[in-house]
Amino acid sequence: MTPSDIRWLGFTNAEVTNWAGLDHRNTNWPIVYVLDDADGSTSGARGKGLKDVYVGESRNAAARIRQHLVSPEKKHLRNVRVVVDATFNKSVCLDLESYLIRMLAGDGACQVLNRNDGIVEADYYDRDLYRESFSEVFERLRADGVFSRTIPEIENSDLFKLSPFKELTQDQAIAVEGILEGLFEDLKADTRSTIVIQGEPGTGKTVVATYLLKLIADIKAGAPAEELDSDSMFSEFFDRSHSELLTDVRIGLVVPQQSLRESIMRVFEKTPGLHPKIVMTAFDVGLADEQFDLLVVDESHRLNQRANQPSGTQNKRFLEINEKLFGQDDPLKTQLDWIRAKSRNQILLIDAAQSVRPADLPPEVLHGLVAEAKAADRHYPLVSQMRVRAGSDYVGYVRRLLGRREVDEVPAHVETFDGYDFRLFDSIADMHTEVLRREADVGLSRLVAGYAWPWKSKTDKAAYDIEIDGSRFRWNSTQKDWIASRKSLEEVGSIHTVQGYDLNYAGVIIGPDLTYDADTRRVVVNRASYFDTKGKENNRRLGKVYTDDDLLRFVQNIYAVLLTRGIRGTYVYVCDPGLRTYLRNFIPVSGG
Repeated sequence: MTPSDIRWLGFTNAEVTNWAGLDHRNTNWPIVYVLDDADGSTSGARGKGLKDVYVGESRNAAARIRQHLVSPEKKHLRNVRVVVDATFNKSVCLDLESYLIRMLAGDGACQVLNRNDGIVEADYYDRDLYRESFSEVFERLRADGVFSRTIPEIENSDLFKLSPFKELTQDQAIAVEGILEGLFEDLKADTRSTIVIQGEPGTGKTVVATYLLKLIADIKAGAPAEELDSDSMFSEFFDRSHSELLTDVRIGLVVPQQSLRESIMRVFEKTPGLHPKIVMTAFDVGLADEQFDLLVVDESHRLNQRANQPSGTQNKRFLEINEKLFGQDDPLKTQLDWIRAKSRNQILLIDAAQSVRPADLPPEVLHGLVAEAKAADRHYPLVSQMRVRAGSDYVGYVRRLLGRREVDEVPAHVETFDGYDFRLFDSIADMHTEVLRREADVGLSRLVAGYAWPWKSKTDKAAYDIEIDGSRFRWNSTQKDWIASRKSLEEVGSIHTVQGYDLNYAGVIIGPDLTYDADTRRVVVNRASYFDTKGKENNRRLGKVYTDDDLLRFVQNIYAVLLTRGIRGTYVYVCDPGLRTYLRNFIPVSGG
């Protein structure tokens, strides 16, 4: 495939007419085009100096561009590039359009003016062959100044991974469609509702959340006539009746984890129709004076019950919010109760197996939410694995191998996963070397670990936290955007820096907080070697004492999360000799 790249500067109707007559494909052939305003000088969006960009596809390029010339939203876009190829068809153009939108949103140098009206992964004849050529189109456009970063730089960025401009899997698309239908029914009937989206790590729960918020914002704004496409999955929602239902609707996105929350805020800052102010903590919701019509809660399992919070300020706020909402500081009220008290409708994204601290919502509450949503036909499971290339079988496998309480038999052969680099290392130095090699090769490769060492470097910057067989490391020097921080390659990330994020390769250190008892054939927790104070603290307010079995569940969940961060591969080093020997039955040994 050899696409043509055609560009105008300061085009007019006359220039478009002249160009249209040069080639019949300019008026009667499937094409993809990119419009932008060069340097952002004419952009009215947020005044950030970012250029505006719009990507479209059409069978009549000249007619579509004439429409944009008079569109209030796009007439300032004075640069046009048209991608033409003799083998293009409608399916290819839709796919290339989607690809360029995703890459532009992830590049971060512009504001993408496209609306979300239903980008769903679709198959077509010779799709793999066509997709190989998309990188050539990208490089042609990058050479012309449309993109500012390379493909790997974009694909490894949070802007790309958390962008609402995503190609949905079939189960994600079904969930989004069902959620919209139910939400609009509830808004029309003015009833309360709780929708639950449930999925394992890597099934794209956060993607669904950001996609939904952008889609709702676009439906509310209404789509210009030239953008309406009856073939798009969600086109039926882009009408006046649905737009009017969203008039004055107050929406918020609750993200309990600080690092992930701030990353999403950066994405929303560059996404027309969204704003970082709608991204909040549960405390923000509880303290807000206004009521919400809809709250979307990512990682709902990380909402807190009444417990000793990480700071005195948060303890005070917990009390104040309970008194404000319920008239007293009822110790049984949780942040989930705040969400329900402050909103008529909620969309909760849940994976109970990712609860990692005693303060998180207890399993019985989460199971109750799922049961309630199923009974109301408001439950949407996500099953397609979007992160780990080993597939959903891998996620279940690593959860089982650490969750085994007794082992009567070991497998006849070690499990392997095609196309996925899953290895157990006997040397921490060798694993670190391999992680650094992968970082140089594809980027986004880091060491992570369970909280099995005290955080000495928090107060003594010269101290090392983790020392194993002569190798020394420090914990993450920041919790905000640690993965992209300058020092991250020589540091080790904790659960609180990586939950919700992707890595290409994860080097997981299983610390002495998990051991293996050969006599009972059980994986057990070593409480003395677990140093997250809040991770093992009893709840005096609720009279709860967390046993070793309770702590084991939290620690197993932590390692299951760490072991499912790697897109291309996961490397494992185990401190406890007994556990390392045991896991040799389940994980291929590096060099073995």
